[in-house]
Amino acid sequence: MRIERFDYDLPKELIAQYPPARREDARLLVVDRSKGRFYHENFPAIKKYLRAGDALVVNDTRVLPARLVGSRIRTGGRWEGLFLRVVEDGWEMLCKTRGRMEVGEDVSIEGADVSMKLIRRTENGHWIMAPSDPSLDPHSILERAGRTPLPPYIRGGIAVEQDRVRYQTVYAETPGSIAAPTAGLHFTDEILRELDQVGIHRERVTLDVGIGTFLPVKSSQIEEHRMHEERCELSAATAERLNAVRVTGGRVVAVGTTTVRTLETAVNAEGRLQPFSGSTSIFLTPGASIRAVDALVTNFHLPRSTLLMLVCAFAGHELVMDAYKEAVKRDYRFFSYGDAMLVV
Repeated sequence: MRIERFDYDLPKELIAQYPPARREDARLLVVDRSKGRFYHENFPAIKKYLRAGDALVVNDTRVLPARLVGSRIRTGGRWEGLFLRVVEDGWEMLCKTRGRMEVGEDVSIEGADVSMKLIRRTENGHWIMAPSDPSLDPHSILERAGRTPLPPYIRGGIAVEQDRVRYQTVYAETPGSIAAPTAGLHFTDEILRELDQVGIHRERVTLDVGIGTFLPVKSSQIEEHRMHEERCELSAATAERLNAVRVTGGRVVAVGTTTVRTLETAVNAEGRLQPFSGSTSIFLTPGASIRAVDALVTNFHLPRSTLLMLVCAFAGHELVMDAYKEAVKRDYRFFSYGDAMLVV
């Protein structure tokens, strides 16, 4: 399948640069797969489309303040880095600076009494950096000096103070992501309480969103693209409860593509979920069998992205692309801080 099939025209002004005044102020495009129809709602109306016995499954990962800013000690030039993960000899990062920084050079980090040394470069262009005090926990450095790692299409990636809260779900718990599972940004504590009160179960999985989720598909044939691995977890107790939901006629409603990827990694050929803890590189495209998910809450994704391909795998290519045309026509807000879509 060629990459051009996942292209669409998007006016630049529809890319949301800030979150709505309140989380629940987002709009909701409801896509009914059985009827091929669209309904236009505000996000709190999601409870009209869910019913007692359904299970709302969220990704409880917490976004790290993974963007660091500093300067090269030798030259004084500006340096920026995005923390990816801890490896055996340091931190794996995406970095940029003017000129070529040599192995062994140090940078000082703004907001923290710490410097970092370039140890080596990896084959894929990432940098391995080591802090001057190796006993320091990465999370403690990031909490002190890190900034919210916004994607570049939001204000050029430059975060402001409100992003610390708004680029995080209200149920975020497990630190580990460098990007938010954005479908969950619309939920408030009040909406979740209302869903609880009408008998909609809420379950948690964890997938730490990494750079691989957002890397562009460079192959003209999408089947040639390879996803990077991301850590995910589905507990035995959660798997058991979700299996019971479907046995009793309820639906598994995944909040976000990361939740879908976790569940589809953990499901067996018979459609039963099994506990899972490890890495996934699952890549869901049209024609894939979606076995573990019955409905999907998602944001509007970039053209040609693996996230858009996943939504097409779930709901059908033609219907999803028609929904995107409808969203553009109706001036929905797109991407991380944009509006939401519910596919039932």
